[in-house]
Amino acid sequence: MRSDNVRKGSQQAPHRSLFRALGMTSEEMERPMIGIVNSYNEIVPGHMNLDKITAAVKQGVAMAGGVPIVFPAIAVCDGIAMGHEGMKYSLVTRELICDSTEAMAMAHQFDALVMIPNCDKVVPGMLMAAARLNIPTVFVSGGPMLAGHVGGGKTSLSSMFEAVGAYAAGKISEDELEDFECKTCPTCGSCSGMYTANSMNCLTEAIGMGLRGNGTIPAVYSERLILAKHAGMKVMEMLEKNIRPRDIMTKEAFINAFTVDMALGCSTNSMLHLPAIAHEAGVDITIDIANEISERTPNLCHLAPAGHAYIEELNEAGGIYAVMNELAEKGLINLDCMTVTGKTVGENIKGCVNRNPEIIRPLDNPFSEVGGLAVLKGNIAPDGCVVKRSAVDPSMLKHEGPARVFDDEETAIAAIKGGKINPGDVVVIRYEGPKGGPGMREMLNPTSAIVGMGLGTSVALITDGRFSGASRGASIGHVSPEAAVGGPIGLIEEGDIISIDIPAYQLNVKVSDEELAARKAKWQPRQPKITTGYLARYASQVTSGAKGAYLTVNGEG
Repeated sequence: MRSDNVRKGSQQAPHRSLFRALGMTSEEMERPMIGIVNSYNEIVPGHMNLDKITAAVKQGVAMAGGVPIVFPAIAVCDGIAMGHEGMKYSLVTRELICDSTEAMAMAHQFDALVMIPNCDKVVPGMLMAAARLNIPTVFVSGGPMLAGHVGGGKTSLSSMFEAVGAYAAGKISEDELEDFECKTCPTCGSCSGMYTANSMNCLTEAIGMGLRGNGTIPAVYSERLILAKHAGMKVMEMLEKNIRPRDIMTKEAFINAFTVDMALGCSTNSMLHLPAIAHEAGVDITIDIANEISERTPNLCHLAPAGHAYIEELNEAGGIYAVMNELAEKGLINLDCMTVTGKTVGENIKGCVNRNPEIIRPLDNPFSEVGGLAVLKGNIAPDGCVVKRSAVDPSMLKHEGPARVFDDEETAIAAIKGGKINPGDVVVIRYEGPKGGPGMREMLNPTSAIVGMGLGTSVALITDGRFSGASRGASIGHVSPEAAVGGPIGLIEEGDIISIDIPAYQLNVKVSDEELAARKAKWQPRQPKITTGYLARYASQVTSGAKGAYLTVNGEG
């Protein structure tokens, strides 16, 4: 066992004295030492129940003969961080979570790990750490929030942000806005639509690193505590069989995850996280494969914000295994991939039926014949950009309009809420990329304001930043290269005609190559917005959004 390095032999007597200081018995020092990475805190609603999940995991580990030892990971609530400088600190925590988990696991020589994440950057950060460390690891998330109920219908956080836009436009009263505020987020858990946290928890199942129900069993269900106990027991089985993350996170497993991503219509952030996780696993996967997978993968689910169904309903319909079973009928899932269960994908999903064909559409009646996400390229985004196609109104799949150019999110929001954006416009928000932001802020505030003010079917938004999974409409993010490194998005001028053709995977500005070259010759790099602290270090080391915005020594990997 790895833990022998800190517990066996006379040279380790000082180490054992410290374990005894923790109250560890001689009997415990003979058993596997299992690290439990708990991202619990008291500021993130998706994490407020993780103390209970952790207690259940500890019980499961102990029942199976291991010694559970808890250590923490940080977590940011994207909803609370949204729309101000705090959002610069969201994506960047993914690397902190990965690095700090690596540091704790290596320093203390744990034999195996159970990861307990829930919200947006915690799940991919821990998956990256699992791939990097490559010791037996199981994931169990805190689970999704139940949907809210406002005005007789179900709702979630995206509706809350859109209500702010509706209030600004005089469409709802202050009392109605308060009703949304009080009833939209009724329980603990990750916000109830197919936003980034739920997307990544579902894809953790699809890739094979979480047990059945990891992404869909609601946070408040006792079934999730049972799942957590099983995760604690399962990691001991993985340790015995020496099943490691890189045995699971193969290229075929990532293709499975991209395929499920397309069927579910996941957050565009998955196009950042999957390549970054693959990079840590030593697998060469980029967003360039997304359209190929999308072309053969039907979109089977329209969960909020794309539709009016919620994660709890996906769970009742059979969850991720039922979706994978549907896809397997068309030969779209590699059934031979290993999983944390010790069984293959094919063995796991056998007999997992679709219990609600309105929530999980069958293959002969999909929402669309192509997947929920698309990667566009063109003279604005030579390296690519991403749109959640399943959440775009059909009338906006092809669109041309004048550019309304803003060099940060705040000025764009002021213009939108000030009534200065007109039907047909294409809002361009730039210098918000991984380096330029720095931190690649999410743009839920402007997208929600556009929808809330009734412009969702007539105004598009493109940015070198990114979007919350709660964003909907013609919202095109991750434009690469970003403006801060001289990308063409930084050369667009007010009034230029932007052409969007999502079915053709194209995003272009109707300006000649000669004119763009002339503008490029005049372009000057901007002074960094932040020059000290973690954000400055992050900006100096981060790669392009098209590569997953992971860190390298020089930011060029």
